[in-house]
Amino acid sequence: MTAPAPPSPTPVPRPGAVYFLGRVVLRPLFWILYRPRIVGRANLPERGPVLLASNHLAALDTVIIPTSASRPVQFLIKSSYFTGPGILGRFARWFFTSIGGVPVHRATGRDARAALDAGSSILRAGSVFAVFPEGTRSRDGKLHAGHGGAAWMARDTGAAVVPVGLIGTGTIKPLTHLLPGRPRVEVHFGEPLDLTDLQGVPDGKARREITERMMAAIARLSGQERSGSVNATSRD
Repeated sequence: MTAPAPPSPTPVPRPGAVYFLGRVVLRPLFWILYRPRIVGRANLPERGPVLLASNHLAALDTVIIPTSASRPVQFLIKSSYFTGPGILGRFARWFFTSIGGVPVHRATGRDARAALDAGSSILRAGSVFAVFPEGTRSRDGKLHAGHGGAAWMARDTGAAVVPVGLIGTGTIKPLTHLLPGRPRVEVHFGEPLDLTDLQGVPDGKARREITERMMAAIARLSGQERSGSVNATSRD
């Protein structure tokens, strides 16, 4: 692993009171609605920077992971949620800023790099940052190829990389969670990946190997079939 880069002067977004209040309210609510089975929560280090790398099946994932983790978790969030007009737009901007959300543009180049830099800043501050290496949610239920951004942040900051496998979030439909025999949501936190053997390996090769290890671990935890290709089945 390369040495962590120097701290960024960009202000680091932090979860506010809304985030912690939301966890207090949502944890028991989600237990009633979805009966989540959480496995391996102790695998999340108690302190220090942690990068959670998860599969992505539904919008619910961005709420299930923080309510299941033992530490506050921050996410990349679509930039459109921060720029909406009117009262609703201002409320959304306040809410997502209050929970420590990091706006990200669906683009490459400067915007994508800015999102990665923001994520790295959160990790350098010793916090937990979650990403979906597939880039977007899977509509066909398969685990698609990972992009290199998560590996770049891991390599850039030296954060512990914890794979996460979500099961059942993609099958939840409105009101079905209230029916008898409803499926359970499962959140599996894997052991931190051992990347010590990649010290001294050229960056490009190391990032590709980190990405492959992430996706292989996620597949084991989620039980998903790997598609072997980039996810082109969803636009969100």
